[in-house]
Amino acid sequence: MVKTRGSQFVVGDQPLYVNGFNAYWLMILAVDPSTRAKVTEVFQVGLTVCRTWDFNDGGWRALQKSPGVYDENVFKALDFVVSEARKYRIRLILSLINNWDGYGGKAQYVKWARDAGLNLTSDDDFFSDQTVKGYFKNHVNNMLTGVNTYTNVMYKDDPTTFAWELMNELRCMSDPTGNKLQAWIQEMAFHVKSIDPDHLLEVGAEGFYGPSSPARLQANPNTYAGQVGTDFIRNHRVLGIDFASVHIYPDTWMSGATVEAQLSSCRRGCTRTSPTLRSRSACRWCSRSSESPPRPGAPSTRRRGTSSYRRCTGYS
Repeated sequence: MVKTRGSQFVVGDQPLYVNGFNAYWLMILAVDPSTRAKVTEVFQVGLTVCRTWDFNDGGWRALQKSPGVYDENVFKALDFVVSEARKYRIRLILSLINNWDGYGGKAQYVKWARDAGLNLTSDDDFFSDQTVKGYFKNHVNNMLTGVNTYTNVMYKDDPTTFAWELMNELRCMSDPTGNKLQAWIQEMAFHVKSIDPDHLLEVGAEGFYGPSSPARLQANPNTYAGQVGTDFIRNHRVLGIDFASVHIYPDTWMSGATVEAQLSSCRRGCTRTSPTLRSRSACRWCSRSSESPPRPGAPSTRRRGTSSYRRCTGYS
């Protein structure tokens, strides 16, 4: 398993240096035999860590069709992704849910609760409603305790996983104080670690400073970023969070600047952030995840639940 020692990732007694990339769409392409080979191709490039998604909630090629009900064919596609990563010695950062609507996200969980009769008024109820939090905890249980049909290894025991990620680019716009999101991170970090204390865990935030770091708000890309309910330093001091990652979009935030100026801004952000955290800090220049892959041209007998590039330029 990958661990942290001080500010270094390690495997056993050896330091692990990351050369990583972001490819959220691997499970979706693995569902279709005609595009499955693309998963193998991307793992043959020679990089060492890949961040991808192990969720697709509702909709086209859904992994989780309704709370706790999974499509075994899609789950087997995820099993294939993990087994191929294992074969080519790639370690995976696996994200558990999306903040955005792409591939379901928190909005789909809230919709499921509304369909069940709950009177919820905001997608941000995902972070506070007990029923919705129960849906998500159940999904975490199913993901971490599922057995890979290719390797026969339970996900929580597989060293192929570099880390779990709580949510892709989490935000809680209804509470700019950050308290609601902070409580959710604390609760879910405890839940994940209660099932899998061995793998690393990260939050998945974009990296915006919040109310607990007023002197650093000027480092945000704009004033709006400090009002989205995240609080980067505070969020990553939660017990159970092992390292920090940053999502950077300089081509969007600094659209009129030169590439050199954009990269310089990225480096300054990493320099400002890393010394303030107890955990390892990783910098990714990765794609906006609401993009969808193009739709291309035997189910498992194992049941789970209640069943029926942009690129990464490296790490600091």
